[in-house]
Amino acid sequence: MPKSATAQTTPPCASIEDGRIRAVIDAVFPNVDGGRFAVKRVVGESIAVTAHCFTDGHDVLRVMLRWRMEEQTEVHEVPMKPLGNDVWSAKFTPLAVGRYRYSVTAWVDPFESWRDEMMRRIDVDDIRIASQVGAIEIAATAARAGAADQKTLLHWAKELETAATNPATDANIIKALALDSALAELAERYPERSLAAHSAMELPLVADRVRARFSCWYELFPRSASTEPGRHGTFKDVAARLPGIAAMGFDVLYFPPIHPIGLMQRKGKNNALLAEPDDVGSPWAIGCAEGGHKSILPALGTAQDFRQLLASAADFGIEIALDIAFQCAPDHPYVKDHPAWFRWRPDGSVQYAENPPKKYQDIYPFNFESADWRALWAELKSVFDHWIGEGVKIFRVDNPHTKAFPFWEWVIGEIKREHPEVIFLAEAFTRPKVMHRLAKIGFSQSYTYFTWRNSKQELTEYFTELSNGPGIDYFRPNAWPNTPDILHEQLHSGEPAIFMARLVLAATLAASYGIYGPAFELREHWPKSPDAEEYLNSEKYQLRTWNHDDPGSLAPFIARINQIRRDNPALHADHGLRFLPIDNEQLLAYAKTADDGSNVVVTVVNLDPYNVQSGMVLLDPESIGVDAAHPFQMHDLLSNERFLWQGRHHYIRLDPHNVPAHVFVVRRRLRDERDFDYYL
Repeated sequence: MPKSATAQTTPPCASIEDGRIRAVIDAVFPNVDGGRFAVKRVVGESIAVTAHCFTDGHDVLRVMLRWRMEEQTEVHEVPMKPLGNDVWSAKFTPLAVGRYRYSVTAWVDPFESWRDEMMRRIDVDDIRIASQVGAIEIAATAARAGAADQKTLLHWAKELETAATNPATDANIIKALALDSALAELAERYPERSLAAHSAMELPLVADRVRARFSCWYELFPRSASTEPGRHGTFKDVAARLPGIAAMGFDVLYFPPIHPIGLMQRKGKNNALLAEPDDVGSPWAIGCAEGGHKSILPALGTAQDFRQLLASAADFGIEIALDIAFQCAPDHPYVKDHPAWFRWRPDGSVQYAENPPKKYQDIYPFNFESADWRALWAELKSVFDHWIGEGVKIFRVDNPHTKAFPFWEWVIGEIKREHPEVIFLAEAFTRPKVMHRLAKIGFSQSYTYFTWRNSKQELTEYFTELSNGPGIDYFRPNAWPNTPDILHEQLHSGEPAIFMARLVLAATLAASYGIYGPAFELREHWPKSPDAEEYLNSEKYQLRTWNHDDPGSLAPFIARINQIRRDNPALHADHGLRFLPIDNEQLLAYAKTADDGSNVVVTVVNLDPYNVQSGMVLLDPESIGVDAAHPFQMHDLLSNERFLWQGRHHYIRLDPHNVPAHVFVVRRRLRDERDFDYYL
């Protein structure tokens, strides 16, 4: 039979911490996967936080943004302002490299609610009664105030109470006293927050140094730095190249692995399976009897030579970035000393690494499912620790998507806690969700699909996604027109115009970009086969000698582009990009604007390396902060020509045999004079 109704022994509201809390914090943005991963910013870059906050009825809500450095207990607060539709907003700016936490708190404010209602009171009796209520609220506020302010507030409360209860006092005088703005501002400093609501969690933020967002990479093989054909290059040869690299404007010099190279199954020239006695092998086949990931290939020099190179590079404003490739040649000491770190087959062999159709017969992958995984993780972290100890602060990580994601989240987190200035670049040309996961778990920058985005539609769609898509708070793109692995078919012609156009696109669409040079600056364009992306005579497998005095070198053009990047804050970030309509499919036009609106760069690129292209670009003057009624000047920073534009439609003509791009900076009029001297 059915049970009879009985009184509940446990109140249904027992799980409610305090039912008197009426403020609701429905959502806080930005967050990455609900706070599972950190939002990224750089030092000095503000983060705009919005929150959806409301309460029942018509009482007044107050909302605060709270933030702190993760290792500190001191909390800073910023009042949030209503934007409408229950959306509140505030900003804070991290001023030091490190990890931060931010959250939102909101409460129904009894004093502000009383004051808000008081403003609407018009009936005399209502004013008198409401003023007596207000006196009580003000007295309660005084109890929370400091000594000096407490005295002022108590005097106000008493004065208001006296006026409200004196029939001879005019209601307008009472209301004016109740709404005294200076006294109200004083009262607002001491709100009643005992019934404040708090957002569900403190959201994480990582603040990196500026180079994590804005950087310019140059890749070279130290062993090919020699100016003498056939002689193995050294760190000292690289040091001799530093003035030229600095003159081109690069601030990161990236080396492929500098470790001893395996002898077993060494690759020959052009990826030949059988190596000749003089073949130097692939730097990514790491380790032999001479050492492994913490050792330097003796032919490059000593540890002291490397330290001296780091110091010399720093004198030119250049940082050295090292490649970290967690894989081993068959004769790496790890294979003998830690066999449990590899996956052995029944015949006693280890399956070499593959990325079909590519085969890496000279490389063994680690087994991240090893029973000895803790020791493996600790040893791999010690590789980073070693090179950080040598002074390296930037790492390009080879194929991180082929290693366990939990490892990367752990190791980057540990290193960033110990060395928050370290930067990690993920070299992962893989599926989008995998690339985004790597960015979420800690990689500072990420390679992109830029190499394979060549048409107007492809570039527009892809960079709109990168600059405005869901990854904007954690995915920092680094665009490369070429790498030692990738010679895109667009570059096979060797036409200067296509190399120049691809450089302009990479350098102005993305805040960080890089080139594999000197192959790029000297327009290396011979593929291994007509349909291949692999270079003929690839530097990955043999020594090369480069003629940096070649009159066809793009070095001067590269230097100009990098100078433009440095001089224009609009190009220092990935947000602020928008594409402009232009009536020619071979012309790509876009604008980037600095956060404060003070700098606007408009770039137009001819995607056709053979033919002159022209068209009309649509640029609304008001969208760039210019009065539509007046002409404005567009200064082409590549040619140094200046054009006077007016209105919304503007003619563009680009000859690829001259310069295949315009990089305009908008010059604003200082005074009414038409002379160009009056433009900034």
